[in-house]
Amino acid sequence: MKKSSPRLSYQSGFGNTFSSEAVRGALPVGQNSPQRTPKGLYPEVLSGTAFTAPRAENQSTWMYRLRPSAMHAAYKKMSHPTLASGPFDDAGAQPNRMRWDPFPLPSKATDFLDGLATLAGSGSPEAQAGIAVHLYRANRSMGKRVFWNADGEMMLVPQQGQLAIFSELGRLEVSPGEICVIPRGMRFKVELPDGAARGYACENYGAAFRLPELGPIGAQGLAQTRDFLAPVAAFEDEGGKHQVVSKYLGGLFAMELSHSPLDVVAWHGDYVPYKYDLARFMVINTVSFDHPDPSIFTVLTSPSGAPGVANCDFVIFPPRWMVAEHSFRPPWFHRNVMSELMGLVRGVYDAKAEGFTPGGVSLHNCMSAHGPDAASFDKATAAQLKPVKQEDTLAFMWESRWVFKPTRFAMQARERQKNYDAVWNGFRKNFPGKK
Repeated sequence: MKKSSPRLSYQSGFGNTFSSEAVRGALPVGQNSPQRTPKGLYPEVLSGTAFTAPRAENQSTWMYRLRPSAMHAAYKKMSHPTLASGPFDDAGAQPNRMRWDPFPLPSKATDFLDGLATLAGSGSPEAQAGIAVHLYRANRSMGKRVFWNADGEMMLVPQQGQLAIFSELGRLEVSPGEICVIPRGMRFKVELPDGAARGYACENYGAAFRLPELGPIGAQGLAQTRDFLAPVAAFEDEGGKHQVVSKYLGGLFAMELSHSPLDVVAWHGDYVPYKYDLARFMVINTVSFDHPDPSIFTVLTSPSGAPGVANCDFVIFPPRWMVAEHSFRPPWFHRNVMSELMGLVRGVYDAKAEGFTPGGVSLHNCMSAHGPDAASFDKATAAQLKPVKQEDTLAFMWESRWVFKPTRFAMQARERQKNYDAVWNGFRKNFPGKK
């Protein structure tokens, strides 16, 4: 068995064209596919967009590997009890607010793929619009098992335990407080340095995540390109039986190889997996009064085609100073056309006094009324409005123009809080007049 690059390192930048080689001289110079490539490697291109997509959106990566990935037997259908894809009709949409307690780690040996469970989604991979939101819970590394997703790119948000992600282009180590995005079609496996892990996954069927436009904010706000990290080349030259699993229009299919498919020795391109430390996000907030829209916390966005209306926005609520004067500082009561699915990595979310804990999920769909509970409202309206630092907290939201449809798994889960509506009980009428 031969493995490369024992020392982990990264390349910096978002949307850049990178080049990397695990063995010196393995990367061709001047041509993508010369008649004879260096080291006897096989050239192969992975295109993440149509060939004729505009230059600013066109993404592809050339790989130079030990064997062509086309050399394999037929895939065979396999089942998965908790993984689902659109059109998400098994439970149906509804206007009710919903919330779930954290789902426990598995009691049996379970890897990342087996531990995926779909909570809600919209659209479908066939329509190339919408998203699916999964939970992952695992206590075993994938070992000689590799996964690739033809339906969409995957954003992973660890909540407990580090993930060591080994993709065709190299390794990424992703801890709670960081995120990782794996492009559509990229092969990868997940190892568990801490022995167990739990977190959230967004499967994006639409346009790839990118940095949002900044408008009047200017060039220096929110997430910066230099803080996104891509891997350097690393490969496995390993024999033995390996299982390769594909997600394809909602179904899972598997085939076996007699070698590791993670055998890319060198590569160059801009279609790459990447990670981002959410602590590097430059928070924008009011320094006078009132409450700006949560769009100021957008890290990445998947456009829908309608200007300013996202297929999916990834929004965070990190540690920050609260200084607004004469203002109600937590999120206000609201109903909006965009649907919101939230998770909590650590700490306490400032709009909920209790019941929303790290590893939990809340879902507030299109036009469903929500906001602070009674205890949070009373505390915020009585507070002395001095500068306050929101510390040791990290909540996030996937916001979409599409309604999230919960799965039957989510609706029947014992973790679903059946009395969630009760958090808004207890509000008094303060207006003078009839009771």
